[in-house]
Amino acid sequence: MSLEELRNKIDEIDTKLVELLNARAQVVVEVGKLKGDGPIYIPEREKKVLAKIAASNKGPLPDKTLLAIWRELMSGSFFLERPLRISYLGPAGSFSHTAAIRKFGQSVEYEAVTDIRSIFDEVAKGHCDLGVVPVENSAGGGVIETLDAFVDSNVMICAEVYMPIHHNLMANCSLDEVDKVYSKPEVFAQCRNWLSQTFKDATTIPTASTARAAQLAKDEPLSAAIGSDIAAELYGLNIICENVEDIANNITRFLIISKQDAKPSGDDKTAILFSTSHKAGALAEVLMVFKNRGVNLTNIESRPSRTRQWEYFFFVDCIGHRTDEKVVDCFEDVRRHCLQLSVLGSFPKNDELMEAK
Repeated sequence: MSLEELRNKIDEIDTKLVELLNARAQVVVEVGKLKGDGPIYIPEREKKVLAKIAASNKGPLPDKTLLAIWRELMSGSFFLERPLRISYLGPAGSFSHTAAIRKFGQSVEYEAVTDIRSIFDEVAKGHCDLGVVPVENSAGGGVIETLDAFVDSNVMICAEVYMPIHHNLMANCSLDEVDKVYSKPEVFAQCRNWLSQTFKDATTIPTASTARAAQLAKDEPLSAAIGSDIAAELYGLNIICENVEDIANNITRFLIISKQDAKPSGDDKTAILFSTSHKAGALAEVLMVFKNRGVNLTNIESRPSRTRQWEYFFFVDCIGHRTDEKVVDCFEDVRRHCLQLSVLGSFPKNDELMEAK
């Protein structure tokens, strides 16, 4: 076939695709009518749909291309049922913003807030349907603000997102002129070695988000920020050093919070929060219950209590849904060794890396 004929064939297929996509959208409208006031975002349904798309793919398009297309389709479906409102750590251009867009697409409403605690508040008060919060980084560990917010909040985890993170030093001056560097404390931890090797006199100043750091650096001639290239573009900064993270395989895990968690998908995690008495072996007793019950732990973090000295809260992710018989029995046994135990939510296990710049 000639080039012109091939292009005409593409145009014909595009027309059919538009017809099929709108036919799908019409079914979505009918689904919305049947759901009524029920939840719009259903994580377990999302997981099954995307898994089916990947399994049906015979190429030549890679899975990640089709999954990105279907996420945008789902975003448009949310809009047709009822626009979702999603809170994230702003301003625009933060890594949380990028993770939210990669997860929920362009057809939902986004609300930028100034700190992580506010994301929890917006979801708890019903001002937003969902919130996107960073919880841990492969290089820097747990995000303290998020862990502390779970202690006082009644929101639940309904999904998780993993996103590769690349940090860039951005400024409107040269590298040797920089006297201040703004960024989030966790980012400084992820770039500690590079910073110590690069700067002798520059002061590092913590900010609530990487995007806020870019805003500040934009207005100060000899200041720089560490953040995403999207933030550099948004706030008119030049990238003077790329990929300044200490570990190349730098990944941040984000949690999606809601007023309710997800129903079983067949491949789930459950997050819990518990505290133990201040005595020798207290934590070991709890961990032994998980071992004896055959419930695998995938993550554990600790934070000191702000009300009692020498008392700690432990955050644990385990494999299984909170309604699974084995998990239910395990939690009942664990409670006997704890001062307090709260289930933070069950959600589909996610192995997909959301691509980000």
